[in-house]
Amino acid sequence: MSKISSTFQLIQQRARVKKDEVFIFYEAKHKSIAFCILLQRIANPQTELRERSTKTMSEEDESMSEFEEQEQNDGGVLDYIMNLDSVPTKLPPHLELLRTRVLCNNDAPQHTDTIQYSGAYAALGVDNSLRWDNFCKNFQVNVINLTDEVIEFDMIGIDPALANSFRRILIAEVPTMAIERVYIANNTSVIQDEVLSHRLGLIPIRADPRLFEYPENAGGDQNEKNTIVFKLHVRCPKGQPRITVKSDELKWLPNGSELPCEDAKPNVGSKPKTFTSFTCSQDSLPEFSNNPLGPTNSDIILAKLGPGQEIELEVHAVKGIGKTHAKWSPVATAWYRMLPEVVLLEDVEDELAEELKNKCPANVFDIEDIGKGRTRAKASKPRNCTLCRECIRGGKEWEDRVSLRRVKDHFIFTIESTGALPPEVLFTEAVKILEDKCERVITELS
Repeated sequence: MSKISSTFQLIQQRARVKKDEVFIFYEAKHKSIAFCILLQRIANPQTELRERSTKTMSEEDESMSEFEEQEQNDGGVLDYIMNLDSVPTKLPPHLELLRTRVLCNNDAPQHTDTIQYSGAYAALGVDNSLRWDNFCKNFQVNVINLTDEVIEFDMIGIDPALANSFRRILIAEVPTMAIERVYIANNTSVIQDEVLSHRLGLIPIRADPRLFEYPENAGGDQNEKNTIVFKLHVRCPKGQPRITVKSDELKWLPNGSELPCEDAKPNVGSKPKTFTSFTCSQDSLPEFSNNPLGPTNSDIILAKLGPGQEIELEVHAVKGIGKTHAKWSPVATAWYRMLPEVVLLEDVEDELAEELKNKCPANVFDIEDIGKGRTRAKASKPRNCTLCRECIRGGKEWEDRVSLRRVKDHFIFTIESTGALPPEVLFTEAVKILEDKCERVITELS
């Protein structure tokens, strides 16, 4: 018996159990890609059985040859079935709206979930599975705004889980340099040593973490490849007014620590042992010679000293990630929101147009002249919508005039860097980290 006959026999057997829609599942040539395609509606299984039994062998052979010819092409069986005239390729408008939009009503948003199941619309003949060619065709990244510290861009054609993965990696897994050890020689200010150390640890350091190693890779040895040393020594003379100690008082020590170790035994004529073991000066390295290391901001307040008070200390910055401590997080914030969509369901004219424009605090709506002394409202800046819902408050008539929506696969992404790395570099590093995670998963499963 041919493949076509076997397939329709399976359909007829399933039709006896369920007379509604009949599905066929096909695993494409060891790729484990399952899809669900509607082949036909069988209103009366017995009639369908009689019709199939009267089909001649020549017709079966002709269909089989067409099937095998289509299978030999690049598209395979999937494209053959999807190209049939009886198989629709698009959802009805109302289902497409619910699949791609979040409806923001006056009380609560609706249809917030994303439909992941590949056979969700199989009854309508639509394949909802994630296909690589469709993803490459639809995915876009459009940069809207870029400064030294902030980048705003649109990510189009991705799932919320993937957008959230980038956000979490930016916050917790992109490494930076931060102050980890504080050696206090003298502190007579009113700030306790622990509080001062905590404030020092939160100062963003202007240093490219890609040029440094993790301290654990050196076995606890603090050298020029994994440690940056700064010193701070400030004193307020007696009889002088109070002074403010800011982050610009931190001075980079390219030769390493200058404080002797407490447990080191002094040797006559030899250099005392310090907390670091630099083999060369960091400013002699080409990557640091023209770009001295230091805090990203020079006006961060650390303490205030009264007359006669003094602070003398040394700090060591090492490489780490925000998952360990927030001081290593490279972003002040990284967040996203779905693209707003404001749709006027009917023409809002004259006095109602003015009322609608005045309702919106984000200036989403504008007034246009339509001639003969009449005006009409239009949504000229839907991107500014903050979903305050003021435009649909005031009765059901306003809900019938204005529809607030969010596009499920269009995200407005904003990254605010602390200054250690430019924001566009941070996103690139986040992509690399996610790629490494995927490669590890593939390696473990293979």
